[in-house]
Amino acid sequence: MTVAAVIALLAPVTWSPPGVDPEAWRAALAEDVVDLLAPLPQIQPAIAATEPDLPLAAKIAWPSTRIYQVETPTIRAALHAAALDGHDRAAVVLADAPDLPAMLIGKLIRPLSTRALAVAPAHGGGLLGAAARLPVPEWLPELDAEAGDVATARRAAPEATTVVSAPGWHRLRGSDDLRRLDPGLDGWEATRSLLS
Repeated sequence: MTVAAVIALLAPVTWSPPGVDPEAWRAALAEDVVDLLAPLPQIQPAIAATEPDLPLAAKIAWPSTRIYQVETPTIRAALHAAALDGHDRAAVVLADAPDLPAMLIGKLIRPLSTRALAVAPAHGGGLLGAAARLPVPEWLPELDAEAGDVATARRAAPEATTVVSAPGWHRLRGSDDLRRLDPGLDGWEATRSLLS
C-alpha cells in the first residue's frame, strides 16, 4: 500500500564548491536524494522537473521513480503533479539535501493524518520541503524554497493549526553548509565522491 508520493524537486542550484563543475554538483545532490527516496517502503518516489531538466531526471531516476514535468520548479507545482497522478497525500523535498535522513521523510508525512499541511524548514533559512493532503489546498500560497517559512503557510491557512512544522534539515547552498555534512551517515555517495 502506498502511503504518499515523495517527490525530489529539481530546483535551481546556485552554488557549488570551488573546482567542482556546477552541473555535476547539482546532478550529484539530486541523485543522492533520489537514491534515498527510491527504496523507502510504502511511498511512490518521484522527481519533479521542468522541461530542460527532464534529461537529468531520467538519468538519476530508478525504475520505480515517476517523473513529473512541471512548468515551474515549485513545491506547489510538484504537489499538484502528484494530485494529477492520483495521490491523496504527497511530500516534496528539495533535491539539494543529499544526506537527509530517511526518518525525516516519515516525520514530514505523518502529520497529514490530522493536518492539511506540514512544512519542514531548512537550516539557514528557507524550506527543506512540505507535505500536503491532496488536492492541493486552494489557500496554499507559493512557498518560496529560499525565503519561505512555516509562518507564511500558517498565515494563509483557514486556521493556524491546519499547518504543522516538521523537523528541518540542512541543504547544501554554500560553503558553511558543507560543515554540516556527517561523514558517518550512510548514503550521499555521489556528493561524497565529488568532495573527496
